[in-house]
Amino acid sequence: MILYAPDYYSKFRCIAEKCRHSCCIGWEIDIDPETAEYYKNVSGKFGEKLRSNIDFLPEGGTFRLCKNGRCPFLNEKNLCEIYINLGEEAFCNICDDHPRFRNFYESRTEIGLGMCCEEASRIIIEKREKTALVPLEGKASDKVFPEEEEFFALREKAFSIVQNREKSIGERAAELLGFFGLGLPEKSLADWAEIYLGLERLDEEWTEVLQKIKNEPSVPEIKDEIAAEQILCYYIFRHFGNLYPEEACAFAVLSLFMIEKAAEQTGIIEAARLYSSEIEYSDENTEKIIDAINKWVG
Repeated sequence: MILYAPDYYSKFRCIAEKCRHSCCIGWEIDIDPETAEYYKNVSGKFGEKLRSNIDFLPEGGTFRLCKNGRCPFLNEKNLCEIYINLGEEAFCNICDDHPRFRNFYESRTEIGLGMCCEEASRIIIEKREKTALVPLEGKASDKVFPEEEEFFALREKAFSIVQNREKSIGERAAELLGFFGLGLPEKSLADWAEIYLGLERLDEEWTEVLQKIKNEPSVPEIKDEIAAEQILCYYIFRHFGNLYPEEACAFAVLSLFMIEKAAEQTGIIEAARLYSSEIEYSDENTEKIIDAINKWVG
């Protein structure tokens, strides 16, 4: 089966100790069964340390996070002791995979980089060329099943609208929504900020950002239209397959507006990272935002 990815995908490398928002802090880390079994049999002092910091379960296990939410194997230099002692091949699936995500279709699998990672967010937002999907494995000529032809054609249309640089990003967002029979969001940014404040929040910085948006809800000034285009393409690529097309496009536009407004406080890369980690990586939060969008979509 063919594997597709955005053309920036291969540029990603973990920046390890240089990362300001380590994925080894504040996240529950599940261990897959195969890796958990491997950890049970690592010898020596490091093997003992592994087993004393893991809660083993029938379906694998989890690392016992420290009180400050750090993984017990993240050292004082923010480097991974498992990598140092055992090598990258000893990572559990989630550590090896993050921040990648996959969407599965009948005729292909697509893989991308999640914006919850600051380096992935930087790569996506700083890209100046139009984003394209490219085959990593298999042949681009491999057959697309008939029932998926309409889906991929519809998504390609969404990409083409968003990537039309002869128009402003505001015009493109309106055209994208209009193509699916929608108008621009009816709620003000203050209303949306109130909805986001009603969700579970991980980072106090996000609460502060939302409070300021609620109190100062003017329409954001989009300073970098290419960066905004890349954000829209990211959200369409990631969510077009797991939401209805009109939901996915509305979610993309809403997310862009919220990120651009948050960027007035944090900068665009940090705003995109913060938004993604708070919303996309919580199924419950995403569902509640989609519920609110459906009231807008009608």
